[in-house]
Amino acid sequence: MVHAFRNLVLLFVFAVSAALPCAAAPAPATRPAPTYGYQIVNTFPHDKDAFTQGLIYLDGVLYESTGLNGRSSLRKVQLETGKVLQIQQVPKQHFAEGLTLSGNDLVQLTWQSNVGFVYDRATFQMKSNFPYRGEGWGLANDGKRLILSDGTATIRFLDPASFKEIGRIAVKDKGAAVFYLNELEFVRGEIYANIWQTDRIARINPETGEVTGWIDLKGLLSPEDDVPFGGVLNGIAYDAGKDRLFVTGKLWPKLFEIKLVPARN
Repeated sequence: MVHAFRNLVLLFVFAVSAALPCAAAPAPATRPAPTYGYQIVNTFPHDKDAFTQGLIYLDGVLYESTGLNGRSSLRKVQLETGKVLQIQQVPKQHFAEGLTLSGNDLVQLTWQSNVGFVYDRATFQMKSNFPYRGEGWGLANDGKRLILSDGTATIRFLDPASFKEIGRIAVKDKGAAVFYLNELEFVRGEIYANIWQTDRIARINPETGEVTGWIDLKGLLSPEDDVPFGGVLNGIAYDAGKDRLFVTGKLWPKLFEIKLVPARN
């Protein structure tokens, strides 16, 4: 009788256990995006009065967009010396921002004027302008689309012919939105974005918006460089032909060629 009762209890426990849903396996821990350090390869002079907003490298020279009302400009700059080879002043009511190449033209954003400018690359003559919604911060080009940041966690894609929005991504790191996306550069299939008022650059997957890595540029300038208030890291340029990465900042006296070093995590 005892054995029969025990068997009935065991059968009941087995039946209940079988009916219960299996416990889900614990989700794997989310690994943080890796952080890269840097090695300085070369140091070049940079105009310490240039409030750098956009920077690109083309055919041996830099093209730079500088900001501030009444001081905004488009410049062609000799890399090795920092000498300004060509300059076009922007009307003083505009605060110039990001810069990129589109075909044979240079395209420049403005901060709060809701207008962008198109210049002939050779002559710097303004050819046209175009409207867009929201603020303009950074601008880049992936060969098919213009890539625009506006200080939020959203990156917009524009058609290079009509300048109409054709897509957007929300930038996030481990599910958390990444705000203050500023100057942009397209580097080896990724979007590099300065994070305003920090020493960090985010590496972003252009299809998903996910941050694939961080570049920590803390200590790039020495205290002796004596950069004034507001002189934060801003300005990324990439030489695709020689795989060289350049960075600078607003009102910085130096521009650096750097190489990334292995991730710390």
